[in-house]
Amino acid sequence: MKLFVGIMIPFIGTMLGSAMVFLMKNKINEKLDKILLGFASGVMIAASVWSLLIPSIEMAKESNTISWLPASVGFLLGIIFLLILDNVIPHLHVKEKEPEGMKSKLAKTTMMVLAVTLHNIPEGMAVGVTFAGAMVSTKNITFSSALALAIGIAIQNFPEGAIISMPLKEEGISKSKSFLYGTLSGIVEPIGAIITILLTNLAVPILPYLLSFAAGAMIYVVAEELIPSSQNGKHSNLGIIGLSLGFVIMMILDVALG
Repeated sequence: MKLFVGIMIPFIGTMLGSAMVFLMKNKINEKLDKILLGFASGVMIAASVWSLLIPSIEMAKESNTISWLPASVGFLLGIIFLLILDNVIPHLHVKEKEPEGMKSKLAKTTMMVLAVTLHNIPEGMAVGVTFAGAMVSTKNITFSSALALAIGIAIQNFPEGAIISMPLKEEGISKSKSFLYGTLSGIVEPIGAIITILLTNLAVPILPYLLSFAAGAMIYVVAEELIPSSQNGKHSNLGIIGLSLGFVIMMILDVALG
């Protein structure tokens, strides 16, 4: 039961954020948008380091493996994995006019949802692999540290849910459908977490690689989408402030609960 609640926490964050479409009359303020994008970046960077890469390195040391090898290989594979998905799956980022990925005849709103869904995949993997690590009783990953990661991602998923549902409303979609699409964009997280947990239970020795793989995938999202979006146009300094706050909050969560 605790495991189920843990992997659902990030999804609940997305759902609550998407519900902001019922409470906010206008589009998200530009300054707030910059802060939220930066905040999400900070959370994901800190989670990648404290919750994923450091445990990967420590686990490799304990198994008498070259300490940096699993972290390096997994990290690069995670980057490559997201790079491939980014170039294959048709999607459209909020505020962008030209879609990315393979050409398709999908509706604009569908591609906007796919853009967020694509970037939620590594978050689901990260949550899944940390809970899997806690399940196999590694001293480097506890249930509390896995819970800290889930809470941190849920916090940054809240603004992400609003960032997807509000623009959909601006496109003329009803509030209820905008909420539904925003919520569905986060369903990939618990699904990804469950799949990762099942894979890890089958192959415990590759856990360090899976941890760093999830870290690489998350850093790809940060570097390719979140930070550039927070730095476009005016008020880019607010993105840096948001990043700093997100990083510190996630670091505190991981250290305090880990």
